Amino acid sequence: MSDWQRRAARLWDAFDAHDPAGFRDAMRRLVAELPVDDPVGLFELASAHDATDRESEAAVLYRRALAAGLGGALRRQAVIQLASTLRNLGEAEESVALLRHERAEGSDELDGAVDAFLALALTDTGREREAVALLLRALAPHLPRYREPVESRAAGLTG
Repeated sequence: MSDWQRRAARLWDAFDAHDPAGFRDAMRRLVAELPVDDPVGLFELASAHDATDRESEAAVLYRRALAAGLGGALRRQAVIQLASTLRNLGEAEESVALLRHERAEGSDELDGAVDAFLALALTDTGREREAVALLLRALAPHLPRYREPVESRAAGLTG
């Protein structure tokens, strides 16, 4: 972990000690140390806007971070956070599309988060049965009993 990443993590750890505008300003100052359009800096700035209820600004910054080549685990986090932000902005269909695409991109420890936010977006688009089926399929592998009936019921919800 670089010194810059440690300082960014410390700033996030102190989130509650700042008012929203102060936190965004502190993050802007930190990001200003990086090259313009640095994808990690853009992601952190997007996250700061998102965390302080500035979703419109956050969405633009998430898109810029992804377009600038944000990679690794941060890329997936940015997609999840962008999709959540879009849902909050009333763009649930775009959120569904992003998260469906993300599910097809591979698997990692964030699969459950992708499914959870996809279920929320599906609910906002009126596809509650599909959302419940998705969550039941995600839950089934963790059940010590009744896995097969739960998977069967999930399949039955969506035909």
